[in-house]
Amino acid sequence: MRYAFHVMRYAIKFMPKKQTRELTDVLTTSARIYQPSKEVLDRATVKDVEKVRKAAEKDPLKFWEEAANDLSWFTKWKKVFGGRKPFYQWFIGAKTNLAYNALDRHAEGENRDKTAIISEDETGRTRRYTYFELYKEVNKLVNALKAAKVKKGDRVAIYMPNIPEIAMAMLACAKIGAMHSVVYAGYSAAALADRINDAKAKVLFTADGSWRRGKAVDLKTIADEALKLTKTVKKVIVTKNNNQNVSLTAGRDVWFHDFIKGQSEKAKCAQMDAEDPAFVLYTSGTTSKPKGVIHVHGGYQVGVLRTIKWVFDLKGDEIFWCTADPGWITGHSYIIYGPLLAGITTLQYEGVPDMPEPDRIWQIVEKYNVNVLYTAPTLIRAMAKYGDEWPDKHAMPSLRLLGSVGEPINPEAWLWYHKHIGKGRLPIMDTWWQTETGMHMITPLPATPLKPGSATKPFPGIIADVVDKNGKRVPTGKGGFLVIRNQWPSMIRTIFNNPDRYVKTYWKEIKGVYFTGDVAFKDKDGYFWIQGRTDDVLKIAGHRIGTAEVESGFVAHKAVAECGVIGVPDPVKGEVIKAFVILKQGFEGSDVLKQELVACVRKSIGPVAVIKDVAFTDKLPKTRSGKIMRRVLKAQELGLDVGDTSALVS
Repeated sequence: MRYAFHVMRYAIKFMPKKQTRELTDVLTTSARIYQPSKEVLDRATVKDVEKVRKAAEKDPLKFWEEAANDLSWFTKWKKVFGGRKPFYQWFIGAKTNLAYNALDRHAEGENRDKTAIISEDETGRTRRYTYFELYKEVNKLVNALKAAKVKKGDRVAIYMPNIPEIAMAMLACAKIGAMHSVVYAGYSAAALADRINDAKAKVLFTADGSWRRGKAVDLKTIADEALKLTKTVKKVIVTKNNNQNVSLTAGRDVWFHDFIKGQSEKAKCAQMDAEDPAFVLYTSGTTSKPKGVIHVHGGYQVGVLRTIKWVFDLKGDEIFWCTADPGWITGHSYIIYGPLLAGITTLQYEGVPDMPEPDRIWQIVEKYNVNVLYTAPTLIRAMAKYGDEWPDKHAMPSLRLLGSVGEPINPEAWLWYHKHIGKGRLPIMDTWWQTETGMHMITPLPATPLKPGSATKPFPGIIADVVDKNGKRVPTGKGGFLVIRNQWPSMIRTIFNNPDRYVKTYWKEIKGVYFTGDVAFKDKDGYFWIQGRTDDVLKIAGHRIGTAEVESGFVAHKAVAECGVIGVPDPVKGEVIKAFVILKQGFEGSDVLKQELVACVRKSIGPVAVIKDVAFTDKLPKTRSGKIMRRVLKAQELGLDVGDTSALVS
């Protein structure tokens, strides 16, 4: 039986009878299809979906070259695709700039007075910036950064809440040609320091604080703790966000508003080679060292613009709300760059979606007439937990499309989302992609018939497959490794300062294809069903956390000799952590010690590491080489077949 269905059936045990019947019906009739409404078909940009897919599959380079013509280029390419395998290159010889296409061309054109960003926080504070207003603020920041000697190729760390200043910082870096490295503001000081040190960032953007569930989070203090562990940062730019009392280090720290004061509102955009790096974004892997994924100016913008326009059928004066955070690739591609590349309005919300009441998110949709809501299964499950009455209070007539991102959406959450948010009429664009892919890879288009729980088929221009360990296609309905057989413009170019790890991680596991690290199966209609990870990466509330990072947090405690962690199903978070801990001699397990260990990990990683349980044990299943067999731990926990254990030490 497939792993994904095992997990769903495991979750059924804890559901009310009505929900159990509904989900069981979906599982046993997985071919149930939701056809797009006439309203969607009349509007959809791409009506003959299969025809477009087949044409793009036949000639992907032609498809992506046509997509590139939607953008501005200072110099056109001499060749669409080339490079040395697997260090592929796109739009070779072209000159462009990601920030120019996301901001300057709109501010200098017909979108000048259109709202680019709407911002709201938990306190109700709202701000708006037109494209021209945002352009002027970014230009002042560009000039201030240049005065601080930031230049092309430098790395700039950004540790900020989901506020307009984070977009300004990202755009200013791109406009100069400096590489931004955004770090999620829920990470700890140690995690921030790790990423600053790997990137060798010379500047840090942060804020005095952020709002979280009615409380002020002191980001500046966390940043200061991180900087004690670093040596490269020479300038810290602090946004006054919630008026907290913070200390500024003379000569190093400066308020954002003082930093840009008096600077010119005009600034030239650097003409970047299409293959020049635009940013580095760290994603967790199976070792304790996060991977610095590199994306470039040229191909990244092509992939992101084409996907946001086609998947969400964006036109005109649209209001787009992606509820993720800019600290993740979803926020890069579909909060900041994607909407701005498309010339529409993006909504930023700083805070949780259930403050002060569980319908805050639905109030925001109505308040701003949001047209497209792109959110995570974790949030959907959390909102469903409060009951149907909260979304049912709100008609939300402006909504025309829904999206799902971050992890596979379980059928139960899909049905609730469709019924109570989509009012039974709106299609759900369930998107599968990765930090490394930069853009949607397997996803419906608005005219695609939908199946709850399936991401449907590859985006045009993407050739995906499910194969065995030898790269041979597996039969329909059988699980295997999800791979991509061709290249695409927004693909990862390398891992920062570690090209060998890039090759080993993505191109050597299965010869001749991009190895996603996920397992999946295809049904008889060619629809893909993503089942989970093959590696030791936890996916909590859509956030990827390396098991090694979590285990290191446990072992940092004086009582812990060794630790193995797994993800277990959770009805809200998708996965939460269960830890199996071996104690050193002289220590005994207790509830007090469990609390200490949880606090130790949260200090090391941050609250994103949600720990459900800590179990004390005498031994862990290991291979003869000493590797912990987390697969065995997980199978035992879920009551599944442990599979081949021949490699275990007896």
